[in-house]
Amino acid sequence: MSDSPNENLLQSLDYSVVQQCMHCGMCLPTCPTYDATRRERNSPRGRIALMRSIADERLPVSREFAEEMYYCLGCLACQTACPAGVDYANLFETARAEVERQEVLATPVRRFFRWLTLDLLFTRPRLLRAVGRLLWVYQRSGLQWLARTYRLTRLLPRNLRALEPQAPQIRPPFSAARIGPVETPDKTRFRVGMLTGCMQDLLYADVNRATVDVLLRNGCEVVTPRNQACCGSLHAHNGELELARGLARRNLDSFDLDALDAVITNAGGCGSHLKQYGHLLAADPVYAKRAELWDHKVKDVHQWLVEIGFEPPLGSTSHEAVVVTYDESCHLCHGQRITSQPRQILAAIPSVQLVELPEADWCCGSAGIYSITQPEQAGQLLQRKLDHIGSTGAQVVATANTGCQLQLTNGLACRAELANVRVEHPISLLAAAYRDKG
Repeated sequence: MSDSPNENLLQSLDYSVVQQCMHCGMCLPTCPTYDATRRERNSPRGRIALMRSIADERLPVSREFAEEMYYCLGCLACQTACPAGVDYANLFETARAEVERQEVLATPVRRFFRWLTLDLLFTRPRLLRAVGRLLWVYQRSGLQWLARTYRLTRLLPRNLRALEPQAPQIRPPFSAARIGPVETPDKTRFRVGMLTGCMQDLLYADVNRATVDVLLRNGCEVVTPRNQACCGSLHAHNGELELARGLARRNLDSFDLDALDAVITNAGGCGSHLKQYGHLLAADPVYAKRAELWDHKVKDVHQWLVEIGFEPPLGSTSHEAVVVTYDESCHLCHGQRITSQPRQILAAIPSVQLVELPEADWCCGSAGIYSITQPEQAGQLLQRKLDHIGSTGAQVVATANTGCQLQLTNGLACRAELANVRVEHPISLLAAAYRDKG
């Protein structure tokens, strides 16, 4: 990629990437936004045509183009369907980066919130955890109840007022208090690194603990560095590629790759990005080779367990079978092409009756911060997903991504007939099955 400050980023891509789309239309039935509007511009094929027009200097980078790029979920279902192997993820992130470079959407408020989140909170894990603790105090002290009961949230700016009901429930203690720097099983077969994430750490540190427990049970010594950073997926997906590169370098510095058989991630969206550090740092003379090795060693936890031959839980007599359905994280399914392994793990749990979910690989509307930036479209996708969950009669929805867990939990709580359905990570269910038999 060229470093010329005057060349737009889509022009600096290898042109074969830009022109790879054959316009065959195989992606159209898989695209949630095209399905909703039936407009060509809202399809992967249409968006690629717009990108190519900009690369060819037939169109400028306009506000209209920018809004189209941010209307895309980035779910990558089109990439799975594409017979030509178009690298849509690369095109999509580059287009958004060019939008941000040219600042066609810039306003003082937007600049402030992007600085607060992408530049500040999600590059400083300690600060993010401190804010998480403050939010936990607000939630647990009764202040949140008072604010909602007496409608004090009306005093907030309109955008924040709309977001307040979506505020996630913080669940301390966080990963560092639950997981030791090094934990060793009785008999060690492998040595792995553990990625704890940023929002995963604040919201689902219990899933991180369950992941370590499962790895220990399967003969893995687990190393969990204390200085690891956010993976950078939020930054890359929102046009901040330089910030994403900086975070990638920090994570590469945090793990001794030569001493590890694998680096484990349990969040689908994070894992999809973590496996792209080689591409992200390809032009970095210091980190390029280490990034390639990193890509080879990063493994989704389901992928790793099936590769090493995980220990099936023994039969349980203490519980009746629980009806579980599995909802696929878009970036686990389409980004990492991991679909059978979570199902293999769930099917191996004696107390689980696995029922297939209709449209399991269709986006739930979370898509990083999409549910915040595009609430109407995200809400429609969520309702569609909830309808399918209701049709299964499931008591538990298993899903393997932080945003998906949060989106489904919030959605189920708003449906009276589904309010008792809980959302779990597949690895949490496996860990519980191991504990059930000691």
